[in-house]
Amino acid sequence: MKGNGLICRLGALAIAGAVLGAATSGAAAAPLHLEITDGVIEPMPFAAPTFLAEGGNAAEIAQAITQVIVSDLQGTGLFAQIPASAYISQVASFDAPVAFADWKAINAQALITGAVSDQGGRIAVKFRLYDVFSDAPLGDGQQMTGGEGDWRRIAHKIADQIYSRITGEGPYFDSRVVFVSESGPKNARQKQLAIMDYDGANVSFLTDASSIVLAPRFSQQGNKILYTSFETGFPRIKEMDLRSGASRALADLQGNMTFAPRFSPDGDTVAFSLEQNGNTDIYAMSLSSGQVRRLTDTPSIETAPSFSPDGSQIAFESDRSGTQQIYVMPAGGGEATRVSSGEGRYSTPVWSPRGDLVAFTKQNGGRFYIGVMRTDGSEERLLTSSYLDEGPTWSPNGRVIMFTRESPGATGTAKLFSVDISGRALHAVPTQGAASDPAWSPLLP
Repeated sequence: MKGNGLICRLGALAIAGAVLGAATSGAAAAPLHLEITDGVIEPMPFAAPTFLAEGGNAAEIAQAITQVIVSDLQGTGLFAQIPASAYISQVASFDAPVAFADWKAINAQALITGAVSDQGGRIAVKFRLYDVFSDAPLGDGQQMTGGEGDWRRIAHKIADQIYSRITGEGPYFDSRVVFVSESGPKNARQKQLAIMDYDGANVSFLTDASSIVLAPRFSQQGNKILYTSFETGFPRIKEMDLRSGASRALADLQGNMTFAPRFSPDGDTVAFSLEQNGNTDIYAMSLSSGQVRRLTDTPSIETAPSFSPDGSQIAFESDRSGTQQIYVMPAGGGEATRVSSGEGRYSTPVWSPRGDLVAFTKQNGGRFYIGVMRTDGSEERLLTSSYLDEGPTWSPNGRVIMFTRESPGATGTAKLFSVDISGRALHAVPTQGAASDPAWSPLLP
């Protein structure tokens, strides 16, 4: 695996659910596994002694890597770290035998050990995950190497491996989020595109604050984004190449306002809204040919298109029934089916990367909600509630949703929050100032 100078060398890894061997008593122990359900989950207690520093100036990096791994795991709401003050044993050597009885005594179900070496500006990080009650490692471990500046990505990759082995779910920590960074008073905010790690670290700006920008969206390949720019005085869709930083406006469609863009899964088509003569419909443009076709044709407002993961359908919002509701239609246009059926107004539908759910914003009774429903509209669940929650975006594994929450009043500020699809693990995402319109990337290469 290669990416951004990061090279991983994988050992023979066992997956969660594999038989891990016999417990000390000689009886077969249940494998270390955490099943994620919609019920209340008791977080799995784990121990993560600070990774060892093996030569060079690795102590500071080893501590930082350990902290990121712990933060990633605890942030899911599925894991609870046992404090170091409770440890009976200490890890003095990466290859030393593990005193499983000491870790069982403090109720650690999982034990994470690791070591970091720093050799002339390059670091090597190795780790092991142990099933404490089976007295055995979960797999043969893994080693990753990279530049000193890659330490945070290495930490996220290790946390991803641990999370996936124990839960059986796909990883999501090694990913990025593009968003709108806001500054200035509420009635005259300056807005520019920024990008960061999923946890708010490593922020960099993609545009300046000379013009308003809205609604950035990643391509499934992770190398491009779409966004709406007011550079010319009215909304127009632009595409940015993240590698070069170059951006270009999509074809000028007779000077009409274009907004709410979204890539198709293959990255060649952009679905978007176009306002013409006071009417708003959804269109699609092929990026390779420049061909534009109209997908809806009604006197209502049709916007916020989102492709299904297989590219065959589009979810969108429309007020054709008199209020904002969510509809699904074939990706090439045609008859649309209303899928939202509860009280209130529904908007900003976003198809889960797993294909099983649609996330949405709901307004009802003076409150805003982030919710999810099956793609046929069944099993609606509201995950959050506040003065203003809006604009959901999915993590790469379809287990977590990030969104914008704005506080009330003249001094109200927009912030980013995340919540898992059970509605339990609600967290503020740290940003340097006000932030809105998050869009989650796929996993980094």
